[in-house]
Amino acid sequence: MKAIVLTSFGGPESFELRDVQKPVPGVGQVLVKVHATSISPLDFQVRRGDYPDLVPLPAITGHDVSGVVEEVGPGVTSFSPGDEVWYTPQIFDGAGSYAEYHVAAEGIIGKKPASLSHLEAASLSLVGGTAWEALVVRAGLRVGESILIHGGAGGVGHVAVQLAKAIGARVFTTVRESNVEFVRSLGADVMIDYEKEDYVDAVMRETGGLGVDVVFDTIGGNTLSRSPDALAQLGRVVSIVDTAQPQNIIQAWGKNASYHFIFTRQNRGKLDDLSALIARGQLRPHVGAVYSLADIPLAHARLESPNNGLIGKIAIAVDPRLVS
Repeated sequence: MKAIVLTSFGGPESFELRDVQKPVPGVGQVLVKVHATSISPLDFQVRRGDYPDLVPLPAITGHDVSGVVEEVGPGVTSFSPGDEVWYTPQIFDGAGSYAEYHVAAEGIIGKKPASLSHLEAASLSLVGGTAWEALVVRAGLRVGESILIHGGAGGVGHVAVQLAKAIGARVFTTVRESNVEFVRSLGADVMIDYEKEDYVDAVMRETGGLGVDVVFDTIGGNTLSRSPDALAQLGRVVSIVDTAQPQNIIQAWGKNASYHFIFTRQNRGKLDDLSALIARGQLRPHVGAVYSLADIPLAHARLESPNNGLIGKIAIAVDPRLVS
């Protein structure tokens, strides 16, 4: 089978398109013919060497799968050949999704929502699970609460906006001016142009000085230290960014704030919950660009570019028929 292989840590040129052996499902495993995958910041973090001890080289990376079951191993009861499925591979535990076939444990796989294309499903599995883990499991966002989502037009951010609205929260989000109408269409209540206005000032003005109940950090920088200034009492900060710089969060003490750091855990339950929202028309991923399997290095380079013009996610058409 064809696969994109990471041969060394570094830039996008560290990938090679190779012929590798097709995997075989073991006990409790499913062999999936991958139709689509996608690119997230986690992908380029792995590629550049942020987790060298966890990624033995050469490696097939990638963290989203949408495809069709080709074969099931002994003991599998939930799936049969021909089923359309989606999931996030177990990160740092075996091969990833930049390949024509992938093997995964039955327990992390879900039935693909019928209303989503493979490109759309592959663009939602990781970011959708991440947003669910952050807002529902860790932050415990409730009906009537307020949330500030940094980067509301991004891969995780545009899903988080929709999820927060489905929960019944008032949604603030930071965006560029060019993306205001996009996040408004997702249901965001207050759009903050971070190039023109300080988000703390905007939040405090719009909440009458009370602050928001939750801050969802998808951008890093000094967000951890500044978030208490925008928080209400007993507020929660949830971050998915592996920020290396030291942060002074002394202001969080005065707000009785709690901090949560997320590295997504894989399970079928989150996928089924997301599927329910999709079926009700409350959630849909936005595919901002599509690349072929061979062009994954170009997709990485674009995602890392600070002015990439992207909204939503970059999808990868592993099945060449999906490239328009």
